[in-house]
Amino acid sequence: MPQPEHTLDINGLDGPLGHRIYSVLRTNILEMVLKPGAILRKGVLCDQLGVSRSPVAEALGRLSSDGLVDIIPQSATRVSQFSLPELLEENFLREAVEVAAVARVAKDHTDDQLTRLSRNLRLQDLLVEDKDFQGFFEADLAFHELILSFTGFPKVNHVAEEMTLQLRRARKLMLPEPGRPAQAVAEHKAIFKAIEARKVEDARATMTRHLRQLTKRIVPLEREHPEYFRTI
Repeated sequence: MPQPEHTLDINGLDGPLGHRIYSVLRTNILEMVLKPGAILRKGVLCDQLGVSRSPVAEALGRLSSDGLVDIIPQSATRVSQFSLPELLEENFLREAVEVAAVARVAKDHTDDQLTRLSRNLRLQDLLVEDKDFQGFFEADLAFHELILSFTGFPKVNHVAEEMTLQLRRARKLMLPEPGRPAQAVAEHKAIFKAIEARKVEDARATMTRHLRQLTKRIVPLEREHPEYFRTI
């Protein structure tokens, strides 16, 4: 599976070389530019990036710790494939965190936070109208990240992101989804209304229903994209 050379560009990124290589590879994996099962050869990466093997090895080691690549000793490094049980587990964990977060935000939020959520929802409407599915995906992520950040716990967003990396990749397979973006916006608006009205139980219920829609769409992925899933 060829690697798109034009996507592997570390120019303009800040930080140590190993971190820059890690960042660009991580982005390409999460965005499904580098597909599950794709082989990552150190020599090829060194040539594409114009770097030595040491920072590439460092970056691949970090990606392995993230669960985004599998390093096979004396063989190759591959972008990790999906596991259906793992995806369902990540969605379970996501629900646990986000339902708790939305309940907290519904109970205690500021006018500025409501304004930021409202602006995000208006953007979602525009993106759906324009059929900009990638843009909507990013605005959808931002909506949930805002709610997590409004809990006042600095680590929550980071922890939530790190424990759902495979799920984020899998969701890219679902784009475009006919009719789903508009439905998701309606669900987001229901969540917002519950937060605005400080109805904690309604906020819990609407967020739960919203996130469980994803479970229904995860299960068929293994049948639709068997090449991206582990066989054992």
